[in-house]
Amino acid sequence: MSRIGFVKAHACGNDFLILEEGAVAKKHAALARRLCHRNTGIGADGIEFVERRADGSFFLRLFNADGSEAELSGNGTRCVAAWLAASEGIEDVALGTHGGVRRCRVVGRDGAAWTVESGMGVPRVMQRTIEVEGIASPIEGAMVNVGNPHFVIFTGEDFTIHGMAWQELGAKIAVHPLFRYGTNVEFVHVAAEDRIAFRIYERGCGPTTSSGTGTCASAAAAMTLRGAERALVAMAEGGSQRVVWPDAAAEMMLTGPAEIICTGEVDVD
Repeated sequence: MSRIGFVKAHACGNDFLILEEGAVAKKHAALARRLCHRNTGIGADGIEFVERRADGSFFLRLFNADGSEAELSGNGTRCVAAWLAASEGIEDVALGTHGGVRRCRVVGRDGAAWTVESGMGVPRVMQRTIEVEGIASPIEGAMVNVGNPHFVIFTGEDFTIHGMAWQELGAKIAVHPLFRYGTNVEFVHVAAEDRIAFRIYERGCGPTTSSGTGTCASAAAAMTLRGAERALVAMAEGGSQRVVWPDAAAEMMLTGPAEIICTGEVDVD
């Protein structure tokens, strides 16, 4: 039995544990399942394992609450950036992920809450219609890659499709055979030219209150396919984030909050 330190942070309610890579014995999946459990663990949507490399750079590995590994999390990356700012005074940092390098810059602070602007790469959007078991009509949407996979569906204000709740449909699409490694699913209502509202079903953890990459995927699809403005506010259940994407060849910029909740220690095998 050993004791390791952890940080817990959230971005619009999308919560993560942050652990130093050197403190764990390569049991990432098992640790994620145990520590993220809402009743018997600390509770979180995922764990960001932070590796400090010899050249002074940082690399993040993200494991979801079910133990699966994902390419990256926009909100999780921002939580790590907030932690580095709070603990080490680093307010401009490049964070490596399996989905690419994400540069994060602190642009504001209010107590334990940090406002961080992140470069999110160049989204790729492709319209796609899929067949879903149990639904008579095809589902029209868009496959969007922002370093990880998303399927975006446009809906009305209630986020239902063919009378089905978004949570139920999201669970089906997340494991659809079309997506070899699963996909995140967003249900998007274009409320105005400069404002969208959306709901997220994340692979590996289910419905979440927010998602950084989900925000970017939703915005990219709305801008590309629904004529939304290239600078807009995206509203999820946990709060709003701002997205700026000047054109299809430019990097998308995401700005939103991240807050340190607590720090502590936990015993692990």
